[in-house]
Amino acid sequence: QVQLVESGGGLVQAGGSLRLSCAASGSIFSINAMGWYRQAPGKQRELVAAITSGGSTNYADSMEGRFTISRGNAKNWVYLQMNSLKPEDTAVYYCNARITSDPLAPANEYDYWGQGTQVTVSS
Repeated sequence: QVQLVESGGGLVQAGGSLRLSCAASGSIFSINAMGWYRQAPGKQRELVAAITSGGSTNYADSMEGRFTISRGNAKNWVYLQMNSLKPEDTAVYYCNARITSDPLAPANEYDYWGQGTQVTVSS
């Protein structure tokens, strides 16, 4: 079993900042990538940012330059620093991790999701 637990969401005024955190725990052999997605009411879940085990990052166009994804020294943590927040950034933010649990089957990796944390940006 693998668990992802997010924290750091909340209410902030436009132009403000928030930092989201996510910790992975459980049956983990390797974490191959971690990322953040978000889902606004009535919209599909979309990628915000992702980071590989090697440190390569990928951002959605609308977030690049405002958001920064990073991994902790303990590689089971991932963070999302969000600056210059806009009302359209309001959504539930989900942590995602692509994890291999079985060292005898390293190619078998699975996606896991956190429960989500609400981010609300007021105008």
